[in-house]
Amino acid sequence: MENRERQNRLTLRLNDDELYILEQKCKASNMKDKSSFLRHLIIYGYVYDIDYSELREYNAALAKIGNNLNQIAKRMNATGNVYKADVNEVKELMQKVWHTQKSMLSRQPSIKQ
Repeated sequence: MENRERQNRLTLRLNDDELYILEQKCKASNMKDKSSFLRHLIIYGYVYDIDYSELREYNAALAKIGNNLNQIAKRMNATGNVYKADVNEVKELMQKVWHTQKSMLSRQPSIKQ
């Protein structure tokens, strides 16, 4: 033990699924053992902290827009008429969708390697 390059030991507990995933990833990496694979991940791996709050807000906004579109479609089907105000409202709602989409995409971090 005294002649080892790495003196610090780490104990890791995994459930069956996690162990299976680790073993599959180790095989796919063609590394000689799990320790080498884990060291490589520690040194070169990335950790992603994903904030889903914007996505939830986006989905809520889309749901509201969808409800509005359904109400407009019902009104159009019930009367058999297409009103300019309804068409303009649909266009406005679609602009909100695109604006929200562009806003979300612009806030995504770019990954540089």
